[in-house]
Amino acid sequence: MTIKTLDELISDGVDNRYVLVRSDLNVPLENGRVTDDGRIRASIPTLALLVERGAKVIVMAHLGRPKGQPDEKYSLRPAVDRLDELAPFAVEFADDVTGPSAKERAASLAAGSVLVLQNIRFDARETSKDDAQRQALARELAALTGGNGAYVDDAFGAVHRRHASVYDIAEVLPAYEGNLVRSELEVLSRLTTDPAKPYVVVLGGSKVSDKLAVIENLMTRADYLLIGGGMVYTFLAAQGYKVGASLLEEDQIETVKDYLSRAAASGCEFVLPTDIVVADKFAADAKHEVVRADAMEDSNFGASGIGLDIGPDSARAFSDRIRAGSTVFWNGPMGVFEFDAFAGGTKAVAEGLKGCSGLTVVGGGDSAAAVRKLGFSDSDFGHISTGGGASLEYLEGKELPGIAVLDK
Repeated sequence: MTIKTLDELISDGVDNRYVLVRSDLNVPLENGRVTDDGRIRASIPTLALLVERGAKVIVMAHLGRPKGQPDEKYSLRPAVDRLDELAPFAVEFADDVTGPSAKERAASLAAGSVLVLQNIRFDARETSKDDAQRQALARELAALTGGNGAYVDDAFGAVHRRHASVYDIAEVLPAYEGNLVRSELEVLSRLTTDPAKPYVVVLGGSKVSDKLAVIENLMTRADYLLIGGGMVYTFLAAQGYKVGASLLEEDQIETVKDYLSRAAASGCEFVLPTDIVVADKFAADAKHEVVRADAMEDSNFGASGIGLDIGPDSARAFSDRIRAGSTVFWNGPMGVFEFDAFAGGTKAVAEGLKGCSGLTVVGGGDSAAAVRKLGFSDSDFGHISTGGGASLEYLEGKELPGIAVLDK
């Protein structure tokens, strides 16, 4: 790759120069407050470095999935307020994307200052499938930087999107890779290029269909694939077990059977739970009990029982397997960790990674939110990715548009 780095941009000089930065401030909110500021914290080092060198920094970011128009529910204001609290520099906020507020604040921005634009997805052109529309927005964004601006992509969580603020802007302004994106790629490359053995991959989350491509690609590299979360019930059904009212993708059963039959030949072993926590309903206060994975409908709830977590025996076995790994990648919780009664499996996996002496990577998204909610700190793991979807697509072997355009 011939991607230009942030160090190269700084070496070229950024004092009193506009630098447009794509950051990832897509954080969870509850009652208007940020509940997990991991992505905000991760965005600060690149911004701080530019501020220290006297750049006029304009930040683009999104939050949630508004429908191409302003929606107060998706305002970046809470995230920007948190950024302002955490950062060693002051943060201004424009209440539009490229409108009067953005133009006025950008024009008056002082060297060594940061301006965050309103949610970039409030402009429908950001995510448009029409190249001309995205390019028009990119030109408007570039216009905020005057005639000598630069672009830095520091939002790894968005590099798998062909969006105006990720892809098209890099064709308008001189483009550079932010340090966060660079570090993410360096870590993830270690998961696909000669990973240290044994290599353990832990996959959870709700749907097996979301993970098919990554399973396909990692089956030839990993020694063990540990499966939990809602997706495990399709695996259990593929073995002929009844799973009650648990989440099940019947159209994926044959695909999963194929994976299970091919695993041995590829040298990869699927490790499935031997026990399951079954509940009478999907709720924090649900009645629940632990049953064998091959006898889920023998619980007191019969065919109406819902699997909401892997059982304690499985949790211990998963944790032991993880601790013995030399390379461990984890994406997706083992159960409904938001409910205390069904967080045991996810907590055990996190404890396994914490106790592992090898490279441990938490694949962003719900996994990152889970470890923080369960009381773990970022320093307990080798790396917590800021990009759940981007991490998976990288491990699937897909081209990431936001990276490819930097390499042009």
